[in-house]
Amino acid sequence: MDKKRVLILGAAGRDYHVFLQYFKDNPYYDVVAFTQNQIPGIENRSFPKKLAGRLYKMDIPFYPESQLTYLIKKLRVDKVIFAYSDVSHEYVMHKASMCLAAGADFYLLGPSSTMITNNIPIIAVCAVRTGAGKSQTSRKIGIILREKGYKVVAIRHPMPYGDLLKEEVQRFSSYDDLKKADVTIEEREEYEPWIKLGIPIYAGVDYKKIIKRAEKEAQVVIFDSGNNDLPFYKPDMHIVVVDPHRAGHELKYHPGEANFLMADVFVVNKIDTAPKGGIKTVLANIKQYNPQAKVIMAKSKIIVDKPEMIKNKRVLVVEDGPTLTHGEMKFGAGTVAAKMYKAKVIIDAEKYAVGSIKEVYKKYSHLKKILPAMGYSHKQMKDLRDTINRAKCDVVIDGSPFDLSKLLKINKPIVNVDYELHEVGKLNLKKLLKNFKIKK
Repeated sequence: MDKKRVLILGAAGRDYHVFLQYFKDNPYYDVVAFTQNQIPGIENRSFPKKLAGRLYKMDIPFYPESQLTYLIKKLRVDKVIFAYSDVSHEYVMHKASMCLAAGADFYLLGPSSTMITNNIPIIAVCAVRTGAGKSQTSRKIGIILREKGYKVVAIRHPMPYGDLLKEEVQRFSSYDDLKKADVTIEEREEYEPWIKLGIPIYAGVDYKKIIKRAEKEAQVVIFDSGNNDLPFYKPDMHIVVVDPHRAGHELKYHPGEANFLMADVFVVNKIDTAPKGGIKTVLANIKQYNPQAKVIMAKSKIIVDKPEMIKNKRVLVVEDGPTLTHGEMKFGAGTVAAKMYKAKVIIDAEKYAVGSIKEVYKKYSHLKKILPAMGYSHKQMKDLRDTINRAKCDVVIDGSPFDLSKLLKINKPIVNVDYELHEVGKLNLKKLLKNFKIKK
C-alpha cells in the first residue's frame, strides 16, 4: 500500500505537535512539507530529520502558505492537515476549498489524535481568542496552588522560532535562561512573568519529552495555552477564558469554539471595561451551548508603576503584539492606562514606523495609533526600538507583558503597565481549587 502524502499547514506550534503525536513513525503517511503562517520569516527553515523519526532521511522543508495550491500539485499531496489557531471559521473553510479544488483532502485532527495523557494532574488554561487573559489566569492558579503547598510548573504552548534541535525541550527559571536561549519578544512576553513569580516554565517542540522532564520537579502542571488553541495534554480541569470585548467570537473562531464547547470552567474576563451588551451575549452563549460549565466573572485590573508620569503628557502606547495582530484587538492595557490617568494625547505610532514595523501596519489595517511589541527576529527588535526612539512623545507606556527596558535601549521615560485577574461574585479560582488535591 502506497503511503499517503501529507502537507501540514502550520505556524510553528500546533503543526509540530501534530506531526510528532500522529505522523512520526506512522508507516501509512509521508509528510512531504509544512507551510508556515502568522510568524514573519519562519518559512525559511525546515523540520530536522533528527526530530522527525526513523522514517525520515532528510529534513522536511517549510514553505510559505501562499504557495499552498502550487505545493499540492507539485508535491502530489493527498491530504492537507490544518494545524494552527485563532482564525475565523470562514478562513478555515477558504483553505479547505483551496485544497479540495487542487485535488487534496482537508483534515482537522482533534483531541483523541493529539492530546498526550499524563501521570500528574494538569490544569489547562485556554481561550476563545488571543489576548483574552489566559496568562494572568494561569499565573493566579499557580500562586494559589503554590500557597496550598504544591510544587507547580507551567508548560507554555510552543513558540520555537529558532533552531528546533536546540529548542526541543526548554526550561526557563531565570533571566539568564532567557538570554542564553536568545528568545524573541513574544517568548519573553510569556516567560518573564513566570520567572518573576518564581515558577519554572517549560516550552519547546516535543511535548512528550517536555512533560517527562516537568514531572520530575512538579506535583501539578499548568498548561498555559497559546492563541485560542486546544490543550496539548488531556486536562484534569479545562479552564477557558472568554473576552466580552469580542462577544460572539467564541462561536466564530477556530479552534476557540471547540474550547468553548469543551470547557469545565469559564472565566469571563475584562467585565470592568467590556460593554454590557458584550457581557450579556457571552453569558447567553454559555447558557445555550455549555450550560454545565462553571462560570467565574473577572476584571483585568490595571497596575501602573508611575501613573503620575502620564497626566497631560503626549504618550506612545506599546501593547502586546499577538493580541493586536492576529488577535484583532484594537487596544490593550496600555491604552486603558493612558485614558485612566488622563494622557494629553496618544500619538500615532504608525507615523514613526520603520522597516518591518511598517509592514505590520500594512498587514493589520485595524491597528490605529498604538504600537504592537513585535520582535520575532533581531532585525524586527531593532525596528521596534527605532520606531519608539523616533517617536515625538514625552513618555512611553509599556503595556506589553515584559519589560521593554530590559531588552531595548529606549531614549524616553517608560511607564510600565501590568494587569492582574480579579474575580468578582461568589465563585473564584481559590474556591474552585479548594478541593483540588493531589498526592504529595
